[in-house]
Amino acid sequence: MAGLVSIIVPALNEEGNIEPLFQRLTALARRIREELDMATEVVANDNCSVDKTLDELKQQALRIDPSVLTVRIFRFSRNIGFQKSILVGYHKARGDAVAQIDADMQDPPELLLEFLQKWREGYHIVYGVRRRPEEDLPTKAARMAFYRLINHLSDDALPHDAGDFRLLDRQVVDVVCALHDNDPYLRGTIASLGLKQIGITYERSSRAHGQSKFGFSQLLKLAIDGITNHTTIPLRLSSYLGLILVAAASVLVCVYLFAWITSDRPMPLGFMTLALLQLGTMATVSFLFAIQGFYVQRIYNQVKDKPLAIIEHSIQQETHGGAVTVSGQPIEVLWTGNHDRPHYDRLAGK
Repeated sequence: MAGLVSIIVPALNEEGNIEPLFQRLTALARRIREELDMATEVVANDNCSVDKTLDELKQQALRIDPSVLTVRIFRFSRNIGFQKSILVGYHKARGDAVAQIDADMQDPPELLLEFLQKWREGYHIVYGVRRRPEEDLPTKAARMAFYRLINHLSDDALPHDAGDFRLLDRQVVDVVCALHDNDPYLRGTIASLGLKQIGITYERSSRAHGQSKFGFSQLLKLAIDGITNHTTIPLRLSSYLGLILVAAASVLVCVYLFAWITSDRPMPLGFMTLALLQLGTMATVSFLFAIQGFYVQRIYNQVKDKPLAIIEHSIQQETHGGAVTVSGQPIEVLWTGNHDRPHYDRLAGK
């Protein structure tokens, strides 16, 4: 074989999608073997699903011939979030090229063959550019506004309409895994590396089974992580706006003092205006504090230095006398970056 391809599949309550997804991945693995002479493995991350996702993954590991497609399963002790789930996959992937695809099959697995061909042409990063004609206008407008906003604010150029459907060279994966970031925004981190990359446009399908796990709160958190991870412009703008407010307040004080001194009335006119200005200033200051709070929260999470994930179950395929079985591994504590944690390794039974 000329190498190994790793395909990361993060999953959360996707029991209805696992079997059809692995059927397509198995067919893809055969094509990769025939056309590129490469082996394929799947790194399936169960993000603490509450349905039968883990059981379905085990069934696929038992059903599939490891000589065609190797299946490795990791179940987390709690829901660590979508971005961290992908990052764990990067840590666990062994391939020369590492791809990531969602379990809902909205991104076509078959396109990974074209990604691999571009990788062999010398591209370090190959990503999918979504084309979604069925998207409603408010969602499309919000998504376009986010990508344009973060590109204007950030020093890094992020590709428009690109999600997490991508393929990375092994060297890129090693760099990403070496970074110490407890709140990763991988789209921006990978794009900011500045390596040779290319986008491939494709039609994104509708979800076959289940419901999207990305509600408004998750999308909002992703947007905040994307902005705070790649630019400090909001902090600088809040400082500038604060200075403007101080200057405006100083001018107003001088105006009202002058009116009070020169007027025969006991109180200057415009008391309601002053009250409204005070309320507006308080609201603005609260908003500025909120912006600073997002950055402070990121610092706090970094200082806490919590593990990236606690892997409750690690399940591997094994072959005994031609029969495929699955076996479990001890609890594992996984950290971001290149950190040695012997104390926690002992707790994990290593």
